[in-house]
Amino acid sequence: MEKILEVKDLHISFHTFSGEVQAIRGVDFDLLKGETLAIVGESGSGKSVTTKAIMRLLPESNSEIKNGEILFEGKDLAKLSNKAMQKIRGKDISMIFQDPMTSLNPTMKIGKQIIEPIVKHQNLSKSAAKERAIDLLRLVGIPQPEARFNQYPHQFSGGMRQRVVIAIALACNPKVLIADEPTTALDVTIQAQILELMKELQKKIDTSIVFITHDLGVVANVADRVAVMYGGKIVEIGTVDEVFYNPQHPYTWGLISSMPSLDSEDEELYAIPGTPPNLLYPPKGDAFAPRNEYVMKIDLEEQPPMFKVSDTHYAATWLLHPDAPKVEPPAAVKRRQRQFPEKKEGN
Repeated sequence: MEKILEVKDLHISFHTFSGEVQAIRGVDFDLLKGETLAIVGESGSGKSVTTKAIMRLLPESNSEIKNGEILFEGKDLAKLSNKAMQKIRGKDISMIFQDPMTSLNPTMKIGKQIIEPIVKHQNLSKSAAKERAIDLLRLVGIPQPEARFNQYPHQFSGGMRQRVVIAIALACNPKVLIADEPTTALDVTIQAQILELMKELQKKIDTSIVFITHDLGVVANVADRVAVMYGGKIVEIGTVDEVFYNPQHPYTWGLISSMPSLDSEDEELYAIPGTPPNLLYPPKGDAFAPRNEYVMKIDLEEQPPMFKVSDTHYAATWLLHPDAPKVEPPAAVKRRQRQFPEKKEGN
């Protein structure tokens, strides 16, 4: 399949009063046409920084792309001028933000907010843009779109506001849609509706999606592939079945073990011990080493490369080195593998 977006060896730093925070430390991934790639990890792992860099939304005053490329249709977004980027942002690459109330202007009618990107990027008349905006409201499941067009954000529920934000993001039929934890601010019932809506919309408009979340349960329902981030790096990447049912990195094991399960034999959920690294002082070896119960001496001294598990599955852990001792994954991971042996094999 054709790649629509490639991120290569991306390094991003923030210059603060305390010093240089090396927030992204060599991130590599690509996005294929029509697929959904989920990026998962704890808060502070670098998920949002990576995707805001793609949109060129990082603050220019204290952030710096120190190295790497962000290739979209052959163009390196990291090197484009602000003016050139404005022609891409909102048109070819759109973003759905986490909190719909802060994404929408409370003083503007919903219709006007949807019309803005249509008029800017598609050269439609105001009447044609209004028709398109009403169609979008209908597409994302807003009842009585003609009447809702003239209402303000405070007249919508949280779930309806998020649907409006999705409508704005889809206004120009973007080739890449970045969803930054789009369901975190919603209750679980509305969350399920929004996720279902995004799956339906992807089929209808044939867009590629980068879906950021800290919730692995969400990933299983929406993603084709999953990238697990920790300490400013991708530590495991593969198809959703490979990462869920045959995970290789101890951090991924911890994330899966901390997910609630209806058939869990344990009364208490697992919690990964310790805290993420302070990227003012990036670790010399594997960033996960201080929290890794399977830690080896080499983990403290040298960063692991990406080891190949299959043609689509890679993980950065020294446990995959031929000379490493054989380690059994935790009980929660093995339980999944027993329940779904065909998925472990990638079938």
